[in-house]
Amino acid sequence: MDPAGAWDSASPWVSLWTNRFYVYVGLACGISLWICFQIVIRRRDKSSQEKSVPKASRDLGTEGSISLQRKEVSVSGVKIFYGSQTGTAKGFAASLAEAVTSLDLPVAVIDLKDYDPDDHLVEEVTSKNVCAFMVATYTDGRPTESAVWFCKWLEEAASDFRFGKTYLKGMRYAVFGLGNSAYARHFNKVGRNVDKWLWMLGAHRVVARGEGDCDVANSTHGSIEADFRAWKTQFLAQLQTLEKGEKKPCEGSCERGQCGSSAEEEPFESTSEDESGAKDPPNLNPVVDVEDLGRIVSCVKREKREKEQQEEKSSLLRSSGKNGPGERRAMITPALREALTKQGYQLIGSHSGVKLCRWTKSMLRGRGGCYKHTFYGIESHRCMETTPSLACANKCVFCWRHHTNPVGTEWRWKMDQPEMILKEAIENHQSMIKQFKGVPGVKEERFEEGMMVKHCALSLVGEPIMYPEINRFLTLLHECKISSFLVTNAQFPVEIRNLKPVTQLYVSVDASTEDRLKKIDRPLFKDFWQRFLDSLKALAAKPQRTVYRLTLVKAWNGDELQAYAELVSLGNPDFIEVKGVTYCGESSASSLTMANVPWHEEVVHFVRDLVDLIPDYEIACEHEHSNCLLIAHKRFKVGGEWWTWIDYDRFQELVREYEDSGGSATFGAQDYTARTPRWAVFGARERGFDPKDTRYQRKNKSKDISGC
Repeated sequence: MDPAGAWDSASPWVSLWTNRFYVYVGLACGISLWICFQIVIRRRDKSSQEKSVPKASRDLGTEGSISLQRKEVSVSGVKIFYGSQTGTAKGFAASLAEAVTSLDLPVAVIDLKDYDPDDHLVEEVTSKNVCAFMVATYTDGRPTESAVWFCKWLEEAASDFRFGKTYLKGMRYAVFGLGNSAYARHFNKVGRNVDKWLWMLGAHRVVARGEGDCDVANSTHGSIEADFRAWKTQFLAQLQTLEKGEKKPCEGSCERGQCGSSAEEEPFESTSEDESGAKDPPNLNPVVDVEDLGRIVSCVKREKREKEQQEEKSSLLRSSGKNGPGERRAMITPALREALTKQGYQLIGSHSGVKLCRWTKSMLRGRGGCYKHTFYGIESHRCMETTPSLACANKCVFCWRHHTNPVGTEWRWKMDQPEMILKEAIENHQSMIKQFKGVPGVKEERFEEGMMVKHCALSLVGEPIMYPEINRFLTLLHECKISSFLVTNAQFPVEIRNLKPVTQLYVSVDASTEDRLKKIDRPLFKDFWQRFLDSLKALAAKPQRTVYRLTLVKAWNGDELQAYAELVSLGNPDFIEVKGVTYCGESSASSLTMANVPWHEEVVHFVRDLVDLIPDYEIACEHEHSNCLLIAHKRFKVGGEWWTWIDYDRFQELVREYEDSGGSATFGAQDYTARTPRWAVFGARERGFDPKDTRYQRKNKSKDISGC
């Protein structure tokens, strides 16, 4: 067969295949032309937008994406959320609300314990509200009880893929955290976490997170109140900017000023792996133009690097206690000086102070002395209350100084010499006594005696045993024939063991269990309980007079008597003072109220129950006026009479012999005792009030924040 014929015979099939081929080719060409046409159109539209919108006005969102057109921002109102335990955060929330109201903006103040984020938080995405959060951090990094549920929900939502990174996109927020830099690892942990979790859920920060520091020595602005005021000023300024629909101009921290407001756009700052849980920087939004990606990443990395360098520098300065090369910073900052001066302190050098006790004033007038007069025979009008260290390693809930003093676990400040401290302490004390010359009611003979200091109560504020030259300071006191009554918070066992003889050494025993001690004394040391136990053991080795000081806080530490009894056997003190807590008024430092102050009969009942568990001790003395009782070891009861008072002249003789012998001439507590007068003994009709004086009852009792 002719090949051509064969081809001709198959021509219908060839024709069909050829037609389909042209159809396919046509479709492919059509699709290609359509794709090319769309690319051209999009590029032209993009070019047109870029020409109509200045590049400098592009918005870099918190997720790193760039919006090509600025939308006018408006604010419909402000919601202020707070989680407070002692009332500080609540007070800040009220202060911020008042300031926002002055801007003619609606404001709502919400306690986080009454807020359900599962039902209401997403509503803030479209509400045009700005949400401000005031959250505090406990010393161990936990949120306050009122904020626990909110923080738990936020953390779970941030890590739950079902919510996603755009769940709160459109919500605007600001965070102010409250904490204490003395607990460096957990400083403002809750505030940082809330900031991070909101950011991870897509919310936009309107102003950089604020951090308030309770430790006035390390506070950026001198106090937590000043820290808040500085942040509030920034927040209000940004609020006004948003209200006008404007964008805060760049502060020049990025290349060509393109990154916009650093507070609004910066990703969360990770602090440490244990706090943030994030090791890598957040992912950038995939819609970012490639040409801008390098600039954005560079800007973020540079800001993070600068922040890390600054934090490292601050950390080194804090740990070394230095302001400059070879120079330690002063413990008393200008803000601290102002705060303590208002409280009546006479400050000495860079870390010491002296203050006139109210019992000194009382005894000058013949109105009675303090409980140490009743228990040990101190002449209150001749007693100087001072401290060589305003710093402390605890933040006790009952501290009557409202924690205006700095805190620390070691000495990291520049140090004044003990000779100067003692000289100026006596001069300042005498200067305050002089102010009572000619005051009605002041007894002339007691005024003259008051000018000659005979006793020194090292219990004013802070932890005197922290002072590196405390032994030298004690020696100087004794050389001046001044007795020493030193109080320590039982966190420095080594220093207790190395301490020279004192007239009477006190250790505060404010709780009988580890958990209670943590809640009441709020110690800075992680191994605080072991330090506490070691301090009691060190006390047991001291031959001179030793005392357990127990401050009874109703509903806090009044039970677990058996545990107290075990602590008594550990330290074997000569005496145990049990005193009802003194209410010092409301403060950000404590949540105590008048309900926590026990009645005197309640203190008596507690003491009776405790004595039943420690057979070697009995109730010796009582000072009803101070709500205080003294338990004494039976070795101080001779012939049926108590000998709890001190022969101060004999003590000075013994301590001089000790110093002259280089420490070989030791002596014990019973070598300088004196008989206790009958009016001071428990059960006496006077109930501890010296009959030589006249008791004065105030008509309108005001809060009492002084005394030792």
